Order: sequence, then structure tokens, then C-alpha cells
Amino acid sequence: MKRLPQIALLSDGRRLHLQDGPIDLIVEARGSASAVRAAYEAAAGRFAGLLDALCAELTELRKPVVPGACVLSGVVARRMHAAVAPFAAECFITPMAAVAGSVAEEILGAMLSAAALDQAYVNNGGDIAIHLSPGEQFTVGLMDRPDRDGLMRTMIVRDDDPVRGIATSGRHGRSFSLGIADAVTVLARTASQADAAATVIANAVDLPGHPAISRCPANEIQPDNDLGARLVTRDVGALSQDEIRDALESGAERARQLFDRGLIEGAVLQLCGDMLVIGTKDIERQRSYQRIAETAIHA
Repeated sequence: MKRLPQIALLSDGRRLHLQDGPIDLIVEARGSASAVRAAYEAAAGRFAGLLDALCAELTELRKPVVPGACVLSGVVARRMHAAVAPFAAECFITPMAAVAGSVAEEILGAMLSAAALDQAYVNNGGDIAIHLSPGEQFTVGLMDRPDRDGLMRTMIVRDDDPVRGIATSGRHGRSFSLGIADAVTVLARTASQADAAATVIANAVDLPGHPAISRCPANEIQPDNDLGARLVTRDVGALSQDEIRDALESGAERARQLFDRGLIEGAVLQLCGDMLVIGTKDIERQRSYQRIAETAIHA
């Protein structure tokens, strides 16, 4: 029996839920009733078959990217490749590092092609593509770690900001991480770029060889993942304050490099209750560490 994607309005009557296999999207558009309706119809239409198209190229999508070479044919697959390509010469990365952001970006693009909207977003498990017309703004909630509910703080993206993509990565997220960050949230010009950069920065938050960090080959947990036998983080034990700072600084240096290259607009790095913010003007500019009060965590 053919698999059918699940497409339905949520109980609030405002948001659209699109789910197919591992792809789980929350979509919201604002504008006239006819525009919103047209946008949701376009989103549903583009969603159908999207996972099948990715699966058809999955073998290639799981391979490390070679700079300057792309044999992928699908629109979303090629977007994934383009998002990770700037990092391919410096580190191991596959197009799968940008899959969630690229899917969100594709659905948002279909919506905007079908209707003039005041504001819209597509949230793919925390990787978000946004649209803002003049005068609009979008509030972003920053999480202490991807697997928890609740906010630590918020920031606002305005229509004149370059940010149109937000993504979070870390060892508690849906994918494996080579680093130890609880969460790295990245703001970029597109969701696919944010997704790829969040993966790279989260991998850089690390203390290689530390005895308190438990790792195992990725393929022992999930044989068909794109990381193969590379060691992924499973648990992080007690770390000293200096060790936390060293790990965060390692990731922060990577984030600064990407910011200077224009690949990201800002990043928030979090580990064991400490936070470091790089780049963005709308969260306080800082290169100092903040100890987050226990009452603020998961709040």
C-alpha cells in the first residue's frame, strides 16, 4: 500500500502540519484568507513526493561532499549540497547536514510562489525558514538544548535583517554530533545555510580525548547513517568550568570564522549551562561567558 503524507490543520486553525516519515513540519502563514489558503495548498502540493525524491538519491546524499562536484539532480538535494559545499574543504560533511533546513526552505518557497504573504515560517524540527514582508518581525525562541521544551530567551528578527534561516544542532538533537554542545543555534540568510553551519559549529564544541566524554561509532547505533564509523558523542560527564570554557571557545572560534566569511549572521553556543553569543546584533554582542541560573534552565 502506498504511503501517504499526513497533511492537516492543527487545532488552532492557523497552522498546518505536514508529516511524512522523518519529515515533520509546522507551517504558519499570515496574510489575507485567500492568500493563506493558496499558500497552504501549495505547501501540501510540494510536500507530496518530496521525501521520495530525497530517498531516490539517498546513497549519494550520505557521501562526503567533494568541493566543486555535484552529481545530485533533485532541487532539494542540490540545495543541500550547495549549503554544505563551503565547508567541504575543511572538514568531513555530507549533504545530510543540511536536509532539515533545505526541506523547510523548499516548502516556504512553494508558498511564496503561490501567494503574497505578510509573514510565514516553516519549522522542520527546529530548523526554520522564514519570510517577512516590510514592517513584519519574527520572534525566535532560544532553547537550552534541542530535546527540551521551554525558552531561555528570545530574540527578534526584523524585516530589514538579513536573517531568513534559523537552525539548532547539538548532541541532544535528532542527529548525531561529533561534538559535546548541548545546543548551537545559528542565524543565517537561508535555512539550509543555517542548518549546515549549526552542524559544523556544534561539532567544533569539543574536548577531544576527555575521559568524561563517552563516544561510540555512529554505525553501531544506526548502521545506515551518513557518519559511518566516526565517533559520536553519547554522554558528557562532569566538566570543570575551565573545560566548559575551552570547549565553547573552540566552537566560538569556528563560529567567528564563519561570521567573518559571511556564512552566518550569528550563533548562540550552549554547554552545561554556560552560553556564548557570536556575531548577531539582536542578541547582546558578547564574547564573555554567562553562567545561566538553574532557575533559567528549561524555563
